[in-house]
Amino acid sequence: MQTWIRGGRGAGPRRPRWARWVAAVYVIGFVEGTGAHLYDVLTGGLHAYRDWPLPSQLLFHALLVLDPLAAVLVARARPVGPLLGAAIMAADLVANWWGNWDGLVHRPLDYLQPVGLLPMTLFGLLVFGTAVPLRRVFHRTAPRAVAAPRTQEA
Repeated sequence: MQTWIRGGRGAGPRRPRWARWVAAVYVIGFVEGTGAHLYDVLTGGLHAYRDWPLPSQLLFHALLVLDPLAAVLVARARPVGPLLGAAIMAADLVANWWGNWDGLVHRPLDYLQPVGLLPMTLFGLLVFGTAVPLRRVFHRTAPRAVAAPRTQEA
């Protein structure tokens, strides 16, 4: 874990503090998302999302793999991690807003709570706003491969 936190020995330049904090929030958010979807599947089985549109059902099951993948890529400071995170959040927010739209229209105050759609949307906005700058930092501070010395063949 030292590699992504401080840019460990030989890992290139040290990452800015903001990038380390944002990466930590990404990891926490995507691990929490994994836990939420895992809980849903463990308690509701394969049909845990049967009341949702079919594309949303498929996405929510796929997030059992995609969320931890994004967390690992960001934790390892891979430049693709923040972009994958933004794509995941775009799909997840579209599915959740689509599935909750009727409730939002008729009972909007029910959605002003610290769990569910509001914090998910705020996390998505953070990811959208930081994905490209975080990717640049990861790309700029990635360890550079050292080429092996060439040998002359006779």
